[in-house]
Amino acid sequence: MCRTLSAFPASCLERAKEFKARLGDFLQGPELSPPAGSDPRKPSRESGKPSEDTLGWRESFDLLLGSRKGVAAFRAFLKTEFSEENLEFWLACEDFKKTRSAAKLASRARRIFEEFICTEAPREVNLDHETRELTKRNLEGATAACFDVAQGKARTLMEKDSYPRFLQSPAYRDLATGATPPSHT
Repeated sequence: MCRTLSAFPASCLERAKEFKARLGDFLQGPELSPPAGSDPRKPSRESGKPSEDTLGWRESFDLLLGSRKGVAAFRAFLKTEFSEENLEFWLACEDFKKTRSAAKLASRARRIFEEFICTEAPREVNLDHETRELTKRNLEGATAACFDVAQGKARTLMEKDSYPRFLQSPAYRDLATGATPPSHT
């Protein structure tokens, strides 16, 4: 076993294996099965679409984030690296932007700040001091855009660091190997 992996408790390694298995099950779930009554030996346009999506994730980080299955696969990968907080923060911000009530906006902003931004937060994202302070000031008059700078930094970090590792991971390579390239007609 790799020296760095042996430093982790066995329970963490088992958890990582479990996530990988769940990811495989999720991505091969019933929505990816051939439609009822169809011949599973014949490829259909519908059965190829998720595979095309999988190949598209390699083309752009935006395509990955725009795909429900892409986010699930990326999240599972990040959990194996114990670094899912940036994605969770990014997703929380995306959901936060949909809030319309001013009262809810302020309380949800405070919750997101306490969970991801403040020092010693349970799922603290890696932000520089200036961004952390700017975000804290933005909470005083919480708007749907109060996390934009911090969210952008978390996104950039994922795109430049985690995303390339995800594309090189055995989990993604296994998914891409089973993928069918889009047909150009």
